[in-house]
Amino acid sequence: MPPDLIIFDCDGVLIDSEVIASEVVSQDLTALGWPLSAEDAMGLFVGMNITNMVPIIEARLGRPLPPGWVPDIAEKMVEGMRQGARLIEGAAELLHEVTNRGIPWRVASNSSTKELEAKFTRTGLTGLTEGRCFSATYILAQGGRPKPAPDLYLAAARDAGIPPRRCVVLEDSPLGVRGAVAAGMVCYGFAPHGPAAPLLAEGAKEVFTTLSQFSGVLS
Repeated sequence: MPPDLIIFDCDGVLIDSEVIASEVVSQDLTALGWPLSAEDAMGLFVGMNITNMVPIIEARLGRPLPPGWVPDIAEKMVEGMRQGARLIEGAAELLHEVTNRGIPWRVASNSSTKELEAKFTRTGLTGLTEGRCFSATYILAQGGRPKPAPDLYLAAARDAGIPPRRCVVLEDSPLGVRGAVAAGMVCYGFAPHGPAAPLLAEGAKEVFTTLSQFSGVLS
């Protein structure tokens, strides 16, 4: 039996955007006095909402971030996605397959609503994703918490009217897997370039290296 609801992470699962985000963070923090490569930024912050990054950065800098840093870096991210976001190989095909099979699906992302809009506009997915997205902006406005809390996943399940135990999640970050498992959902990992072990350690049932492998979960 196929799942009653599939919840996709966005960055690293549908959209190849994490390199762009890491470059934005790297340049900004280096200018603030924390020399940080894009690779190291990705390792530290992958899957993390900007708000949750703040205490880590301030502890490293030894001082508060400048006023307005969060909306400023968020806007830089949006602009970076407008110019450079691209699809993960097989993402559009997978979304069309799920839709054509009549399986409900949602996107649950630690990105802001504006950032998601920029990514999906750039990659031509807006027609598919419209009305199906749950962002950090949305969940924070509802008094909830971004990943690794389970709130985003639970909001997506409530919207679809599906019990969490009948939901399947596809995630590429350990933080995301942790949140999906905490929500009581079956979570599969996606690691096309990195090791599977961190995702399995957080409770991923299985880890795929291509999106086409995930199609087996649908039947």
